[in-house]
Amino acid sequence: MVMEQLRTLLARRAFLGKASQGLGAAALAELVAPRLAGAAAGRGMLDPPPLPQKAKRVIWLTMAGGPSHLETFDHKPKLADMHGKPMPESLTKGQQLAQLQGKPLVCFGPQHPFQPMGPNGTEICGLFPHIGSVLGDICLIRSMTTDAINHDPAHMFMNTGSQIAGRPSMGSWVTYGLGSDAADLPGFVVLTSLGKGGQDQPIAARQWSSGFLPSRYQGVQLRSKGDPVLYLTNPKGVSRDRQAADIRAINLLNAQHDALTGDPEIATRIAQYEMAFAMQASVPELIDTQGESGRTLELYGCQPGDGSFASNCLLARRLAERGVRFIQLYHKDWDHHGGVKEGVRLKALEIDRACMALLTDLKQRGMLDETLVVWAGEFGRTPMSQGGDGRDHHNKAMSVWLAGAGVKRGLVHGATDDLGYQVVEKACTVHDLHATMLHQLGIRHDAFSVKFQGLDAKLTGVEGARVITEVLA
Repeated sequence: MVMEQLRTLLARRAFLGKASQGLGAAALAELVAPRLAGAAAGRGMLDPPPLPQKAKRVIWLTMAGGPSHLETFDHKPKLADMHGKPMPESLTKGQQLAQLQGKPLVCFGPQHPFQPMGPNGTEICGLFPHIGSVLGDICLIRSMTTDAINHDPAHMFMNTGSQIAGRPSMGSWVTYGLGSDAADLPGFVVLTSLGKGGQDQPIAARQWSSGFLPSRYQGVQLRSKGDPVLYLTNPKGVSRDRQAADIRAINLLNAQHDALTGDPEIATRIAQYEMAFAMQASVPELIDTQGESGRTLELYGCQPGDGSFASNCLLARRLAERGVRFIQLYHKDWDHHGGVKEGVRLKALEIDRACMALLTDLKQRGMLDETLVVWAGEFGRTPMSQGGDGRDHHNKAMSVWLAGAGVKRGLVHGATDDLGYQVVEKACTVHDLHATMLHQLGIRHDAFSVKFQGLDAKLTGVEGARVITEVLA
């Protein structure tokens, strides 16, 4: 019996060894005709998606540091009236705070006036007139809550649905499920920018990790200044043909090893070699904006390649055009424990026009109806002062907005109390936001899972997430 099993095993290995030569040929075919092979390789696990697909892609605008809803999109005149007075204990007693725990809590009024904007006269901070001009295309959610109250776990929760590191990011979930239409660019791309405030808080790469999903689905960061990808150009004396030959040889060996072991990470390694080779041609074309009209560059108000949030918004549109499934932009320096008045003023100058330009550009190109744009931080800020002129972290109330891809236009959803401390109407959670995003992408959030440590792991967790149907057209 043992000898028969051994003969069967040896025969199987011989067969797989020969079959691996076909895998090597397939790798060669992808190098020769990457777009043709990539069309098949780009399919996700859900092909086709189970629900009608309103969104083909996501552009997620992350305001890293925690923007104050009280100086952006949540008008609170009562808080202005209470400025300098003690915060009502009935609201804060027994509540979790970050750095204000156990300290006197004093109301801190909005530091900039609000103005009615958009077709419905929605009152937002006057520092954002450009966003105000496209409020008719935006769904403003004033009732978002989150679980975490410190930066890293809050980013982790917003990106992965868990405060524990090691879970897949939402971009990884989406590309795992739907694949990508880009044969020569990653399906999940990350861009970062830093404004004039100078608080360069680190954004860890684990925020766009693929976690327990195959590593081919992790986000790829493109640098905003200089070469977007290190080692993009070949060393002197190494031609593209020679490099292609090297990659063919390496991937043939990898394919033979894969046929024997069946390790999914080897398949990832093969795909990443091929993707890196393709990116040497696609990325320089991506960042070359000479083909953009002067009108488009003026719309964004940026100098291409200057590393600004505006430049990254322009690159986001170009990435979306090229089939990238999930594009995430981080703009840092929103952590205003002090100097919130001047800090938000600087941030508004950096992002206001660019956000408007992105929505306008997508709309003019007929892409907004298929692109879900999300604007969000990792939490909000307290209506109580910190250090006299700042605000502490706050997870009980924050404002986010959505646009495009079947989202209701010009809607204001939910509300906080008169002081902006906690949600009192139509509360939404981060898991609800993720469920809504997946729904618009054609994915049932409650049925989209992967076995991990014996459990059905999901982006939306097990806490009972729901699609926010009220914000959907």
